[in-house]
Amino acid sequence: MRPRPVQGPVKLVSYRLPGHDVRAARYGVVREAGVVDASTRLGARYASLRDVLDADALDELRRAVDGASPEHALDDVALLPPIPEPQKIFCIGVNYTDRNAEYRDGSDIPKYPSVFMRAPGSLVGHRAPILRPPESEQLDYEGEIAIVIGKRGRRIPRERARDHVAGLTCMNEGTIRDWLRHGKFNVTQGKNFVASGAIGPWIVTTDELPAFDDIRVTTRVNGEIRQHDTTANLAFPFDMLIAYLSRFAELVPGDVIATGTPTGAGARFDPPRWLVPGDVVDVTVDHVGTLSNLVVDELSPA
Repeated sequence: MRPRPVQGPVKLVSYRLPGHDVRAARYGVVREAGVVDASTRLGARYASLRDVLDADALDELRRAVDGASPEHALDDVALLPPIPEPQKIFCIGVNYTDRNAEYRDGSDIPKYPSVFMRAPGSLVGHRAPILRPPESEQLDYEGEIAIVIGKRGRRIPRERARDHVAGLTCMNEGTIRDWLRHGKFNVTQGKNFVASGAIGPWIVTTDELPAFDDIRVTTRVNGEIRQHDTTANLAFPFDMLIAYLSRFAELVPGDVIATGTPTGAGARFDPPRWLVPGDVVDVTVDHVGTLSNLVVDELSPA
């Protein structure tokens, strides 16, 4: 008989201890401002949180940490992107319905979502610095809700999409605006500068989340609200995105889907309000938490 599932945990993290290399990443569960280390309990079988998801072993993880007290305070660990090395990071452009009007080209809301990819190295974890590169001063923020896939699938019907979601997390889909325009048909360059965005602080599992049709995301810069909207205003809701992306790609555990950013990015102000060193960007997602990062200048090569 299969063991009875244990309720919780709801917050899954990847992290490293001070003085340890990122290659020695651990994973665990956040409880009461502390981290319960699941990797020491399960590591012989699952080397990473992505391996746990791939093995459909969240219930096993829950049982392994059931009743355990945190080994580490949150302030004593460095939180990494919840899935440090996802196979795929899909990003959806212009997905909140009033975003289309920002372009002032008179076009209708598109029939299909705009999709581009990010590399894992372009994102850091909670409280890690976001880097403004020496090549540009046009570093911008984009607060988003990110889906983390928990069950692999291809051609997933919309009505079964939630079954394939491990949980949600926050993303600052940071962008180097002028580099977006280097290519005629792509935005890859401006979306993939090293450490230009962030994701985290953790994944909140779907069993503790409401329906996906009215979840708020808010972006603050130095405490000032710049973006605020709800998934009720998405042109392409979560289930449609999962169905669409899985038509051409196999979604696998650990894959990330950044679901789009509301109006209010720095590029849309007159004059633009680019991020500068010392700025703090907070992205808050209802039922998930707040991702916070300080902006610093990337050191130019000698």
